[in-house]
Amino acid sequence: MQIEEGAIVSGKVTGLTDFGAFVELEVGKTGMIHISEVAPNYVKDIKEHLSVGQEVKVKVITVSPEGKISLSIRKLAEQQPAAEREPRQPQQRPQRPRQERRSAPNVWNGQKSAPSTGEKQSFEDMMARFKQVSDEKMTDLKRADSKRGSMGYSRRGSK
Repeated sequence: MQIEEGAIVSGKVTGLTDFGAFVELEVGKTGMIHISEVAPNYVKDIKEHLSVGQEVKVKVITVSPEGKISLSIRKLAEQQPAAEREPRQPQQRPQRPRQERRSAPNVWNGQKSAPSTGEKQSFEDMMARFKQVSDEKMTDLKRADSKRGSMGYSRRGSK
């Protein structure tokens, strides 16, 4: 019997490799199912889907001039109506607790430290205020550093 492309045949799995499975067909010939043709979803380990000696129904994808037969379980399953397909078990993902949505980033718009007059500050006023606060913080850091006894080391790396 001649095997044609598109034919649906049955066979028995005779060997498993990292890249696919070898199937002995009813007509006495051997074909191969590539790992990407085993199931409609990603297959990491073919042994989770097939085992040696298992009877499978496959679709012939190609027959090369050298006689190599490419088979597919996935394409056969895709062409069957949904009611005839074997029910697949959904992959269970570990459940993580839902995180609350983060609020918008806290962006300073110049109004929070504005004088109590309630009017919006100009850019120059905001920069002057920023510089003043920054200088105060640097003075506080230097004062704390000198109280701790910096042992002759400075922040800039020179003595």
